[in-house]
Amino acid sequence: MHMVIYALVEASTHDDALATGKSVFDRLVGADPHAGAVFDYYVTFDEEDTSVAGKARWGELPTAAPVDSDDGEDLLERGWEATKEEFERNLDRVKEAIDELSDEEIMRDEDLARHAFHKVGAYDGPTIFLYTEHGTGIRHRGQLDRLLEESEELWIVPADVHF
Repeated sequence: MHMVIYALVEASTHDDALATGKSVFDRLVGADPHAGAVFDYYVTFDEEDTSVAGKARWGELPTAAPVDSDDGEDLLERGWEATKEEFERNLDRVKEAIDELSDEEIMRDEDLARHAFHKVGAYDGPTIFLYTEHGTGIRHRGQLDRLLEESEELWIVPADVHF
């Protein structure tokens, strides 16, 4: 499956932001030898030679944008809303499992209850849409707000990832 994720990076230029974003995505696909792969591969929106990912799948998105620009604010909102929606969907599934299933049924992972538990607790991967420049998933609003407050030249870089 494909999804769009976003790296929030400090940079002084568009090119620096894109390069730093690509290093984040490299880490998330395991290209960095010290990181485990969370996604299979990625395509940034400056790549023209693919017919199944990036622009070909999602249309035109900025390759990188300052977070305080109109494009940056739009990308940030998309990433945060996707994070919230995915969390709430999985949390609802967890609550339903706790209310409706016995401990034994949960242990056997009936209705994929334990899978939903895992997704609620995930730090990266398909349930996380925003990442820091260190490849750390942004899991809650306080973490995002701190990053926005503490960074002077923050950019957002989108990528289409496959998992």
